[in-house]
Amino acid sequence: MNILIIEDEEPAAKRLQGMIKEIDADAIILDVIVSIKTAVKWLQTNKAPDLIFQDIQLADGISFEIFKHVEVKSPIIFTTA
Repeated sequence: MNILIIEDEEPAAKRLQGMIKEIDADAIILDVIVSIKTAVKWLQTNKAPDLIFQDIQLADGISFEIFKHVEVKSPIIFTTA
């Protein structure tokens, strides 16, 4: 499973990566994105991941802003501290 993580807090992103690997050692973390701007660019230029874990509050705003700029076809699990 190819997974994209959108999370701006490094400790939370690392913990999430660890939990994913515990459940599925074969899971591939494609990238860890830290901002809305970077997420939009990544989603516009890469193949859709199988799953996205997405924090709601990012340093540059509410992550729902991403949907105003790009159509996301992947399932999303929203995460928050």
